[in-house]
Amino acid sequence: MTRKLRVGILFGGRSGEHEVSLLSAASVLQAIDRDKFDVTPIGITKEGRWLAAGDAHGLLLGEKSAVARRLRAGDPEATPGAKLLHEGIPTLLVPEPAESAGSPSGTGSTALDQKAGLSGQSLDVVFPVLHGTFGEDGTIQGLFELAGIAYVGSGVLGSSAGMDKDVMKRLFAQAGLPIVKHVTLLRANWEKSPRKTIARVEGALKYPVFVKPANLGSSVGITKVHDRRELGPALSLAARYDRKLVIEEGVGGKKSRARELEVAVLGNDDAKASVVGEIVPGKEFYDYEAKYLSEGSVPVIPARLTRTETRKIREMAVAAFKACELSGLARVDFLMEPSGRKRIFLNEVNSMPGFTQISMYPKLWEATGISYRDLITRLIELALERHAEKARTVYSRDE
Repeated sequence: MTRKLRVGILFGGRSGEHEVSLLSAASVLQAIDRDKFDVTPIGITKEGRWLAAGDAHGLLLGEKSAVARRLRAGDPEATPGAKLLHEGIPTLLVPEPAESAGSPSGTGSTALDQKAGLSGQSLDVVFPVLHGTFGEDGTIQGLFELAGIAYVGSGVLGSSAGMDKDVMKRLFAQAGLPIVKHVTLLRANWEKSPRKTIARVEGALKYPVFVKPANLGSSVGITKVHDRRELGPALSLAARYDRKLVIEEGVGGKKSRARELEVAVLGNDDAKASVVGEIVPGKEFYDYEAKYLSEGSVPVIPARLTRTETRKIREMAVAAFKACELSGLARVDFLMEPSGRKRIFLNEVNSMPGFTQISMYPKLWEATGISYRDLITRLIELALERHAEKARTVYSRDE
C-alpha cells in the first residue's frame, strides 16, 4: 500500500492578516483529502510563538478567533472551516507550548526539522496558509529553504517580489506589462519633507489617488484620496505599516471607478490561468472592510467581458506570474477602465491569496473545473515537483 504523504498545515502568524489565515487554514484542514495525506496542523501565535504537533494543534478556537468569527469570509453557512469556529468544535485548541530541551522557557520549538521534528514524525511538504508579512514575503520561505523542506507556493524571490508593490511594478514594466501611473517614496522622506512630498505626488499624478504601504496585503492601510486635504493623513496611515509607500493614480478618474478583475494562476513553469472574475465592491473600493467585514461586495464569475478581453487578461496573468518568478499559485488582480478605451492595467499579484472555500482564488478554479479538494491536492503536487527540480541543482564543486 502506498504511504500517505505527511503534510504540515502552517497558519496564524504575526501579520495583520492573522485572522484571515485562521479561516483559510480551517477550510484547508476540513477539505484536504485524508485518503492521500496525513495532516499535522502547525500554528503561529500573533506573538510569534510556534505551536507544533505535540503541544498544540492550532489557534482556531483561541481568543483570537473572536475576530475571525466577525469576518464575512467566516460565514459558517458558506465556509465549512468557519463552521468549526462557529460551533466551537474542540478539534484545535491553544495550550501553551511546552519547554523544549535547550530552548528558553516559554519559547517552544519550531519543530520544522523534516527528519526529526514534530514529535518524531517526518514531513513531506508544508502548506503555509499564511497571509501578509512574515508569511508570503519570503521570510518563512527562506526558513523552509534552509531546512530543505518542500513547501506550497512561491520561493524566496517570488514571494518577496509578490509582496513589494514597488518591486512588483518594476518587474511588470520590465516585462512590458501595462501598469498605472504611480509614485514610490520612503516614509523618512515624507516625515522629513511633507510639503515637498505632497508637491511631488501632485506634480506626477491626478486625483483621485490610492495611497498604499508597499509591503502589506488585504488592503490594510490603503486609502482612496480625493484631494490634498486627504493626502497627508493617508500618507501617515500607510507609513505606519511600511517604510516604503506607493501612490497610484486612480483608473477611471473622478467620475467613475475602475472595474476590479481577478484571475487565479496555478502551476510552476507551465502555469495556467483560470476564468476571469470580477469583484463589484460594496464600498468605493475593495478595501479590508469590503473584503472581509461588510456585506454588499459581489463576485461575478465569469466576468462579463468580450472574448478578446478575456484572452488578453488571462495571458497577462500568466505573464505577470512569470515576471515575478512565482510558482504554485497566485491571484493576479487587474484594473479596467469602465468606459472609453477600456484599457486594462495590472494592479498586483498575491502569492498566497485568501483560501477559504468562498475566497476568489478557489472559486475561480471551481468555475474553471477544479474542485476545492482537488486544488489542494494539486498545490501539494506542485510543491513536491518544484522541490524535486531544485534538488537537481549542485551547490558545491565537490558534488
